[in-house]
Amino acid sequence: MKTVLITGCSSGFGLETARYFLEQGWNVVATMRTPQADLLPASDKLRILPLDVTNADSIRDVVQAAGPIDVLVNNAGIGVLGAFEATPMSTVRDIFDTNTFGLMALTQAVLPQFRKRRAGVIVNVTSAVTFKPFVLLAAYTASKAAVEAFSECLSLEVQGFGVRTCVVQPGLGPGTKFGENARPRMDGLIPEEYASIAEEVFAGMKAPTAITHPIDIAKAVWRAATDVSSPLFMPAGEDSVALAAQVAAPPVFRHA
Repeated sequence: MKTVLITGCSSGFGLETARYFLEQGWNVVATMRTPQADLLPASDKLRILPLDVTNADSIRDVVQAAGPIDVLVNNAGIGVLGAFEATPMSTVRDIFDTNTFGLMALTQAVLPQFRKRRAGVIVNVTSAVTFKPFVLLAAYTASKAAVEAFSECLSLEVQGFGVRTCVVQPGLGPGTKFGENARPRMDGLIPEEYASIAEEVFAGMKAPTAITHPIDIAKAVWRAATDVSSPLFMPAGEDSVALAAQVAAPPVFRHA
């Protein structure tokens, strides 16, 4: 039976993905900063382990505890919305530490076992914000775009060892805790000069024409993990798929 290790399982996309893989009969290693056993159904195929992707010791411990895995799902992430002018560089570094460097560090820790077995799948969850520019999301978008460039290069680097890399790109997911978790980092990030811009952004987020549901991401990650014909980049969620179709000129580092 195959095993998947998923980061950021305390809510939203990660939680639903862990639940979905369990339903398919996989062994699941669900990780989160503060383990909560009641979030997922009790199962002898489930292990819930603590993981802080920004901490090297935590990464080492979870990889050792998890043992051999077949699929790594890098889902953990944090957000921020605000004027870049007003965003402290300490906040920018926090975003990159989790969304980009933490993802890279965990991937690096898992790659040796994949390479030696000449098998394995790395699924990186990014965001549809990489499809086109959005105001007030400069730092967050940069952290996700970096992961996409990294993933494209990595896929070429490891494919000769039988290791596949996929990127799942969710749209706006009101059912997740993204906004709730980002709020403490947003204090003071929208100065008066940017208020009118922010009002338009918040209005659009309150009444989206389409959204991404956690199950959309779970199914996309499942496809990435199990279908060898999966493309490198996979928009997931009604809004993400629609936005991807609207992009006339794909940005750099984008191919199917």
